[in-house]
Amino acid sequence: LATGPAGCPERRVLTQEAAAEVRRAVAALTPRCRGLLAALLSGRDLTYREIAGTLGISQGSVGPERSRCLGCLRRMLATEVGAPDPGGMER
Repeated sequence: LATGPAGCPERRVLTQEAAAEVRRAVAALTPRCRGLLAALLSGRDLTYREIAGTLGISQGSVGPERSRCLGCLRRMLATEVGAPDPGGMER
């Protein structure tokens, strides 16, 4: 039986629950936001130009759209877990 913090059964359950909450929140995003976040987090180190081409949007929209999508995700997760907004800034 693991006794370290990572091996703590309660911590594992909380981590699994948090991951499930994030998956639910991402699933509730618009398809465009899901696609944008998937491209940004793909691990392929895509440029904004490549992401824009993939999504069929202008390169200049990638940053603002990313900000809107992350803000939406942040609000959903804050509602889900009752967490305060870091920095207190919402769009």
